[in-house]
Amino acid sequence: MENIKIKKALLSVSDKSGIVELAKTLQSFGIEIISTGGTKKILQDAGIPVTDIQKVTKNPEAFGGRMKTISFEIESALLFDRNKDKIEADTLGIEPIDLVVCNLYPFEKVLKNDADFDTLIENIDIGGPTMIRAAAKNFKYVTVITSIDDYKSFIDEITANRGATTFEYRKKMMAKAFNHTADYDALIAQTMDNETGIKSIRLAYTDGKELRYGENSHQKAIFYQQKGVDNTFHDMEFLHGKALSYNNILDISGAVASVKELESTGCVVVKHSNPCGMAMAKNQKTALQKAWQGDPVSAFGSIIAFNTPLALETVKFFELTNKDRSKRKFIEVVIAPEIKPDALEYLQNHKNLRVVAYNPEKLPQNPDFRIINGTLLQQDYDDKLYDDLKIVTRNNFKLDKKLIEFGIKTIKNIKSNSIVIVGEKDGNYYLLGMGAGQPNRLVATELALNKAKEFIRQDFNGKTKDFDEFYNQEIGKAYLISDAFFPFADNVELAAEKGIKHIVQPGGSIRDQSVIDACNAMGVNMIFTGIRHFKH
Repeated sequence: MENIKIKKALLSVSDKSGIVELAKTLQSFGIEIISTGGTKKILQDAGIPVTDIQKVTKNPEAFGGRMKTISFEIESALLFDRNKDKIEADTLGIEPIDLVVCNLYPFEKVLKNDADFDTLIENIDIGGPTMIRAAAKNFKYVTVITSIDDYKSFIDEITANRGATTFEYRKKMMAKAFNHTADYDALIAQTMDNETGIKSIRLAYTDGKELRYGENSHQKAIFYQQKGVDNTFHDMEFLHGKALSYNNILDISGAVASVKELESTGCVVVKHSNPCGMAMAKNQKTALQKAWQGDPVSAFGSIIAFNTPLALETVKFFELTNKDRSKRKFIEVVIAPEIKPDALEYLQNHKNLRVVAYNPEKLPQNPDFRIINGTLLQQDYDDKLYDDLKIVTRNNFKLDKKLIEFGIKTIKNIKSNSIVIVGEKDGNYYLLGMGAGQPNRLVATELALNKAKEFIRQDFNGKTKDFDEFYNQEIGKAYLISDAFFPFADNVELAAEKGIKHIVQPGGSIRDQSVIDACNAMGVNMIFTGIRHFKH
C-alpha cells in the first residue's frame, strides 16, 4: 500500500499536553488544521492558524459542547473510500480529512476522583469515539492518533516520510484506536452497571508473549499484560537464560509474593508454587543458606527470590564454577530487585539459568482473579496477618510476636492444608519445615515435623553429645503454625510428642475447647489469631 500524504488534519483533544508541538509539526508541512473549542483556543494562542470546525460542519457548536464534531460532513470526510467514492464525495462537496488526533473526555480520571453521577455522565464522550472509529475503519487512507504517548512516533513518521504516513504505521495506530474506544466504553459500561446494582467486570489483556510451553511440554502458553495495571510480572527485566515457561511464571509469582512482606533481608526457595525454604536474616548470604536448608532436596530445580539487591558473595553459594559438577546447585530462576553486575556475570556461568530483575515492593496488591470454566472468581488480596494474638492455654509465657508474624507471612503463601514450623536464632528467622497441599491436616503436620527434624539435624554437627537433646532444645523454641483451625486434638498430640511447645492457629472450631484442653494436659502453649489463611 502507498504512503498517504496528510493535507488536512482534525485535532480535538481533552488532554492538551503536547498538542502545540504536534500542531507546529503539521504546520511545517503545510497541513491545514481543523479544530474545536478548547483545542482551537490553545493552538490559536500559540500562533497556529486553525480552521474552525463550524466552517466544515456548517453548524454551530451547541448544547454546552455536547454537539461539535458529529455531522455528515465530518464523518463523510473520514469514511469515504478515496478511490471508489471519490466522484460521489466531489459531488457532495466532501473534502478528505487525512488525520485525526483525539483523546477522549476524562471519564476514568473523574471516576477515580469520586465524581458525582451527573459529572460522570457529562464526561462520557460521544463525538470523539465516533471520529476515532471512523478514522480507524478507513485506516487505508486516514491516520488516527489517540494517545499522547504516540505523538513522538507520529512526528518521527511524518518527518521521515515528508508529511506522509506508511500503511504499516496507519494499521498499527488503527489497532490502538479500536482498543482505546473499547477500553473506554468498557469502563463506562461497568460503571453504569454498578450504578444500577449490577456486578460486572471487563478486563482487557494485551501484549501477549508466547512462552516455551504450558504446564506440560505439549501445551502451548501465552503470557498477557493486563491493561491499566503497573508493575506486573509482564514488566520483569529478563537478564539471562532460557525463555520462561508457564510454570516458571507461576513459581515466580509465589516467590515474589512470599518475599515481598519480609521487612528485612529475605530469601525464599519455591518449588511447585510453594515456599519450601524461607528466611529473614541479618545478611543476604545467611538468608539464602537458611532458606536452602529448609529443604535442600526440593531446592533442586527451584525458584529463588530475594528482596534486596543480589550480591556476588551470595550467589557464590551456588558453586556454579566448582570443578566437581556434583556440587553445583541446579536452580531454574533467580529473582531480585537488582542484580549486581559481578553477581550477574557469575550467574551467567550457567547458560540456562534464568536471571530476572523485579522488585517485590512494587508487586501490586490488586484483587485476585481466577477463570474457571467460563466463570470468573474475584477476591480481595490477603493483606491481613491476624486479628489478635490471644494465648488461650493456662501457661503464661512471653510471645515471640516477630517469629509468629514471620510464620504467618510464610504460611499464607503455601497451598492448604498447610502447616509450618518456624524458628529464630541470633536474630535470623527461618522456616524449619512445612507440609503443604494435604487433604488431611494431620499429614501436613507430620510432614512439617519431619522436615523440621531434617533442618535441625543439619545444624547439629556434634554440638552436643546427643542429637535428641539438641533436637528437643531447638524444637522446643520453635512455633508450629496452622493455616486453619484444628478440628481435633490429634495434631496437638502429634506435635507435642515431637517436642513442639508453641502452636499458633486461627481458632473457630466447635471443638476448640477440647483442643485447648489437650494442650493444657500436654504442656503446650496455644495462641489464637482469629484469621484463617487458606490458599487453594
